[in-house]
Amino acid sequence: MTIRVLIADDQMMVREGFSVLLNAMPGIEVVGEAVNGREAVERVRELSPDVVLMDIRMPELNGIEATREIVAADGTAKVLVLTTFDLDEYVYQALRAGASGFLLKDASARQLADGVRVVADGEALLAPSVTKRLITEFSRLADTPRLMPGAQAAYGELTERETEVLVLIAQGLSNAEIAGRLVVAESTIKTHVSRILVKLGLRDRTQAAVFAYEARLVTPG
Repeated sequence: MTIRVLIADDQMMVREGFSVLLNAMPGIEVVGEAVNGREAVERVRELSPDVVLMDIRMPELNGIEATREIVAADGTAKVLVLTTFDLDEYVYQALRAGASGFLLKDASARQLADGVRVVADGEALLAPSVTKRLITEFSRLADTPRLMPGAQAAYGELTERETEVLVLIAQGLSNAEIAGRLVVAESTIKTHVSRILVKLGLRDRTQAAVFAYEARLVTPG
């Protein structure tokens, strides 16, 4: 199936450049563009893309608020945040708002396409060391754990194995890598991940990873 992508960025050269790169990749089609966050929300409603490449700093409605609205209203479109700086404080806020990961704007064509495919497949784009550094940096700045609403009470419902899987998700491991680490079938890990998300009331693996860091299940560093 073709992955439908919407590009939201206030810079025309960025939009056109990414459109050319992605449209040249097999299985990916850019179905629309948006010049600000408000237009991005509207275009998602009109076009129902699978993935939204979202710039953070845009006029009218920034990428963080646009991400929050898209996640709340759509429920299916995945947001992949684009940023110029690898330690942009707004990226962390976007992850908390429901973004499935982020890429630097200087990513190669292959990295961009791979990122779109990973997010469209329901995985979190957490493998790059820069992403883990971002999450751990802002987790370290918090004086106390800042768990997402409702997650504090639900945390106690996790089994010992589910907690173990949650920690490995936060470390950036894929389902296959977690299965190898725990010596179980990959399908078993997928079941654990699904149960973790349901119990904690989280949308995807990215929010699960942020939860793990904020709950201090993973030590920053």
